[in-house]
Formats: sequence, structure tokens, C-alpha cells
Amino acid sequence: MDHSTYVLITGASGGIGYELAKIFAVHKHNLILVARSEKKLLQIKEELEKKHDVSIVVMPKDLSANNSVTELFSEIKHHGMEVHILVNNAGFGDYGHFLDADLMKLQNMIELNIRALMQMTYLFAGEMRKKGYGKILNVASVAGFTAMPYFAVYAATKAFVLSFSQAIDEELEGTGISVVALCPGPVSTGFERAANMTYSKTMMLGAYSPLQIAKSGYRALMKGKSVQYGGWTVGMVNIVSRLLPRKWMRKIVKKVLQHE
Repeated sequence: MDHSTYVLITGASGGIGYELAKIFAVHKHNLILVARSEKKLLQIKEELEKKHDVSIVVMPKDLSANNSVTELFSEIKHHGMEVHILVNNAGFGDYGHFLDADLMKLQNMIELNIRALMQMTYLFAGEMRKKGYGKILNVASVAGFTAMPYFAVYAATKAFVLSFSQAIDEELEGTGISVVALCPGPVSTGFERAANMTYSKTMMLGAYSPLQIAKSGYRALMKGKSVQYGGWTVGMVNIVSRLLPRKWMRKIVKKVLQHE
């Protein structure tokens, strides 16, 4: 197995994660790809290794499962691979009334969106600090800017990602490690299906492609920015959420997301 440095991408089997894998491969980075579907990961491995002559390791994992992150970290260490760039992209949402949601699904969402991301960052940033270099891209969301009725838990998890990423980026100043929070707005991926959304008024704001968001995230990562908005609409939502009273924002979001 190759002992050079690697970019580790979670949620790499589709959407933004897949597009980021392609961008890093174009720039000749070796990759460690993590997702639940081994079949999809192997297809991506074959595709990118042929096109770009890079080393790609696939590690099928459900990161919402207990001990999955520590197992992944141990396997990478065991094989002598050094992760110099970490992309925490894995995550999912769930649309609907909080009390009507499946409790197990909500708990898994918190495990993946918060616990797994925090553990990944802790373990791999610790190794980066020893080397004096590293970059971390944490995928947050426009949902992290304000409370979102019908996305109560998802928005709360992304608020954590945004706040956490900014805080540790500040803590790590001067260490050679930078942390970027990427905040996409509506993206044309399988998110709506996974979140049980049969429609989405938010699409009126204009959906971006996964490739557009991936390019934006890659540029921000290379520049060492702290926060990257996924499109001008996200920047506008951030400004409005800071100017309006929180109660008004909740009412507006509720109106946008509720059933007609």
C-alpha cells in the first residue's frame, strides 16, 4: 500500500463528496474514500485511478455506528497512510414535524452529523498538528444560520458544524492547520429524497450543482478561508438572519418550508 499522503473524504459515493474526489484526483492527490456503499466506492476508484493515475483506497463504513470512526482511524494508521487533508462531508437530513419523525433516524443523524464529524476532526487534526500542516473541510449548510421548523434537528446539527469549525480554526491559528466550514444552500443531490421531501419551496432560491459547490469548497480550502458560502443566496440568507429578529426568521423559514 502506498505510504504517501492522502486526502480523506467521507460521504464520497455521491453528490458533493464525489465531485470533490474528482477535483482532488485531477490535482493528483491520493484519496481515501469513505461511504457505506462499497460497490459505489469501488466504481469511483476504478474511474479515477484510470483517468488520473492516483492511488485510491476505499474504506466502506457507516460512520453513524459506534466505534466506526476509531476503527477507521486505526486502519489508516495501521497501513501507514498520512492524511494531510480531511473532508467531513458525510451527513443527512430529515424533513417533517419533530414529534412525527422516527426517533432512531434522528439519533443517527446526530451521530453522523455531529459526533462522527467531531471525532474525525479530533483524531486527524491531532496527527496534523504533529506534522505542522493540514487542511480540514467541514460541510455545514445554510441551515446552520438559523432555527428551521420542519428541519429542527438537521439545522441544529449544522449550526454545531458551523460554530465548531470556526472555533477550532481560531484555536489552530499558527499551527499550520486551517479549518473551513462550507455552507451550501439548495444543492441538486439526493438530499431531498433522503430527507423525505416530496417538494421543496427552497428550490425557488435556486439550486446549485454538486460540482459548483465542490469547486467553491476546494478553492476555499486551498486559500485557508474560515467560512465559504455555497452561492450568493446563502450569503444573503446569512446577512438577513443577522439583521432580523430570531422570531421573524423562524416564521419566515416556517412559511417557506411548510406544506401548501
